[in-house]
Amino acid sequence: MNIDKAVNISDLGRLAQRRLPKVIFDFLDGGAEDEITLRANREGFDRYRFRPRLLTANAKRDLSVTLFGETFKVPFMIGPTGLNGIHWRHADIALAKAAADAGAGFTLSTASTSSIEEVGASTSGIKWFQLYPWADRAFCARLIERAKASGYKALLVTVDSVNAGRRERDARNRFAHEVTLTPSVVLDGLMHPDWLFSVWVGGGGMPKMPNVAEFLPPGANAAAMAEFTRSRRNPMLSWDDMAFLKREWGGPMLIKGVLTAEDARLAREAGADGVVVSNHGGRQLDGSLATIEALPEVVEAAGDAVVMIDGGFRRGSDIVKALALGAKGVLLGRATLYGVAAAGQPGAARALSILQAEVDRVLALLGCHSVAELGRHHIAEV
Repeated sequence: MNIDKAVNISDLGRLAQRRLPKVIFDFLDGGAEDEITLRANREGFDRYRFRPRLLTANAKRDLSVTLFGETFKVPFMIGPTGLNGIHWRHADIALAKAAADAGAGFTLSTASTSSIEEVGASTSGIKWFQLYPWADRAFCARLIERAKASGYKALLVTVDSVNAGRRERDARNRFAHEVTLTPSVVLDGLMHPDWLFSVWVGGGGMPKMPNVAEFLPPGANAAAMAEFTRSRRNPMLSWDDMAFLKREWGGPMLIKGVLTAEDARLAREAGADGVVVSNHGGRQLDGSLATIEALPEVVEAAGDAVVMIDGGFRRGSDIVKALALGAKGVLLGRATLYGVAAAGQPGAARALSILQAEVDRVLALLGCHSVAELGRHHIAEV
């Protein structure tokens, strides 16, 4: 597969869809219920138009950003996504390596299919760790301990999934962290031989979540891990728990899933160093705000806390709009997953390269010399 023929992220999405069985692509691509929020994340960018300035002598642009004392070459990084090994064998490591090569950061999910330690050792690039606060405080403290020991620089705590959303594509496909082998699913797998032999056969079936394995009985299968994630969600999670996690981690911590000014202020009071404006990629509460819609009020309420954002980013212009609205950086989800699902590390690298070139071109056409120059004066709401 000649990945260089992909000229934008949508092309990578089509290549990923071509390679993956339907049940797997639907897990990657789908959202909750009617997928209103999934669509709104994309449509929200259309509310803003650029206000370019001319003749600014900006032949060279600086795309770098500094977050928590670390400098990144680009204003976006790979965000946390779970079960990546079902798209490409060792996908978490492929994504981490592609990010390091691009000078971008990488965030590992609790639900990764390569371990905290494996990914930590795979590259010297800057890595963050995302924590699902499943189970009790001892569970969280243990994962934090492992992440600190493996050199992760910041902690993202995802708080918008303590109750599970309803992803109806997965329900129809009978997919819930494991593949139900119906005749139609088997036939679909046989029609996608590259995926079948490289992931399912070569990888030994459904990938497991090694970060969770030590909390399960020896030899637990994928079904047992799926049951663990379902049964250990903690709907009683509170802001006091966030303060506990901050003390345990000790370094920069961001709370992921914030969509309101009220919660941005509470996150600061709990000791968070930043927030991620996120609706879980439209996979939790359907009908919630698009992240770009929520961003301005969160930025205003967050004060000096770092504000990051994810949700629907497919173009460099999307990234620039978020930065102009006050985000300090963007976390990518499906954009790089399409790449890795299509072609592994080269596919992820292609996604990052496309977005880097697009961000640079938008800055040039806006008349900006650097990301740092971006502000509300560069966009208009329509």
